[in-house]
Amino acid sequence: MHLGLTPWNFNDRSAQSLARQAQIGESLGYESFWLPESHFTAGALPDPLMLLAAAAAGTETIQLGTTSYLLPMRNPLLAAEQVAVLDQLSAGRVLLGVGRGFAPAMLRAFDVAPREKRARFEANLDVMMRAWAGEPIAVEGADEPLRLDPLPVQQPHPPVWVAAFGPKALAQAGRLGLPYLASPMETLSSLQANFEAHGRAAVEAGHGDLSVRPIMRTVFIGRSRREVEAVRQGLADAGRPRRDDKADVDDWALVGDRGHVAAKFDEYQEVLGATHIVVTRLRIGGIAERRLMASIADVLDLF
Repeated sequence: MHLGLTPWNFNDRSAQSLARQAQIGESLGYESFWLPESHFTAGALPDPLMLLAAAAAGTETIQLGTTSYLLPMRNPLLAAEQVAVLDQLSAGRVLLGVGRGFAPAMLRAFDVAPREKRARFEANLDVMMRAWAGEPIAVEGADEPLRLDPLPVQQPHPPVWVAAFGPKALAQAGRLGLPYLASPMETLSSLQANFEAHGRAAVEAGHGDLSVRPIMRTVFIGRSRREVEAVRQGLADAGRPRRDDKADVDDWALVGDRGHVAAKFDEYQEVLGATHIVVTRLRIGGIAERRLMASIADVLDLF
């Protein structure tokens, strides 16, 4: 099982804070460090690659991932260059989770019609992959094709996973032969159906069964019954999956004592074939940072 994590403190988005959190994750033994992308909201993270560059400077081995690098609103050649530069800076440690975006206002702010987002996602990704492989890219108005330089360290390109919601997005990811990066906000039964749909689309497109199955999950190991109950209640009040308001916390989060969380990890491997778990932050307040860090360390003790 590959274990990754997101920052547990998003309040301080300084280079020093992000680098420190990545360093702690690396020193504990986590294999990847992940940042999302978001725009025009409180606490937005509009440029995850720039923030991951800060983490790259302070670490040596941990992979650097985006949970949702949004492709439709980007110039594909510029995006390919920026990813390649981060892969060079980090000596080949980029893990690129890509997405389409879903908020209509955000898409329109970048001059993207919501109905066109899937087509633009696929077209931009195609250009990026060809550019990373060193192919000449024809550009309208240019006298001759362009070639990317520098190329990424990882060839033909860094691993690309697709953050997908809904049947059309899952089918697109499967047809492209790319792993599906599962959301932390969907239930276990939803994820089971999603992986089945994604797998069918991949097989129908001739890609065979995709062996990489990464899943983001809220994880917390408590050291007392009172602490566990408080966290579970906080999540039940504030963090229910958007598509199933009646879901129990156990349907979408791994919260409990060591034995309970260990059993849930086993369930995700057995039921979903999970190969990667990305431990995401608690989206509730009131938990001291020392307890969050202790839980992060306790997770690794299970393996």
